Amino acid sequence: MAQQHLPAIVVDRVTKHFSLKHTHSMKEAFIGWTKGKQLRTDFTALDDLSFDVAEGESIALLGYNGSGKSTMLKIMSGVMPPDEGAVLTRGRVAGLIEVGAGFHPDLTGRENVYLNAAILGMKEAEIDAIFEEIVDFAEIREFLDQEVKFYSSGMFMRLAFSVAIHVELDILLVDEILSVGDAPFREKCRLKFQEMIEQNKTMVVVSHDMEMVRELCGRGIVIKRGKKRFDGPIEDAIAYLGSEEYRVAD
Repeated sequence: MAQQHLPAIVVDRVTKHFSLKHTHSMKEAFIGWTKGKQLRTDFTALDDLSFDVAEGESIALLGYNGSGKSTMLKIMSGVMPPDEGAVLTRGRVAGLIEVGAGFHPDLTGRENVYLNAAILGMKEAEIDAIFEEIVDFAEIREFLDQEVKFYSSGMFMRLAFSVAIHVELDILLVDEILSVGDAPFREKCRLKFQEMIEQNKTMVVVSHDMEMVRELCGRGIVIKRGKKRFDGPIEDAIAYLGSEEYRVAD
């Protein structure tokens, strides 16, 4: 009997609502209220979205800005809960969702390596064993004992990425974080991604870099206004994203 592989990620009818405030202070809100002005606008970022990701599969979430891709990744990573539905994951999840997310600004780079790896479930001895690899990959050794509030966004990205890919993980979520890296570092990251794919890690990528998406992902899910519009082979997904059908979809 063939071995049955359970999905690594199950997204089950996920909906997420947000409110946009149109005022910036209590005074402005009060004046607006007395004049009967609309103080906020509610919108749905994700609308009854469902899909599965198989163990070892690399997929891309595609769509124009504001389509809900990053919101979906944040819910997958546990950064925010859905308003309706559920996301189930199997194994340890590491997310590269926002540059420097999870870093404490008053701690040094060295201290943040240990903090972030511990948040991802590693014990101190395990972190000790991979610490030099993390630092070498990040290429920021001379700034390691400096508080990270003085780091550039590129330094943040290098260290955050290096921690995430060197810890023991089963699922990696990546959201445009490589856009702040220079070309040699991006190439090094691409090679690391390929290595992780060969190790059967599950990966969900949000990127506007279609060449990277083609290289890393075999499947694409296209989202517009929080709804799934296409789910299939990556070349077909990229073609649909650029089609008139996607542009005019409600």
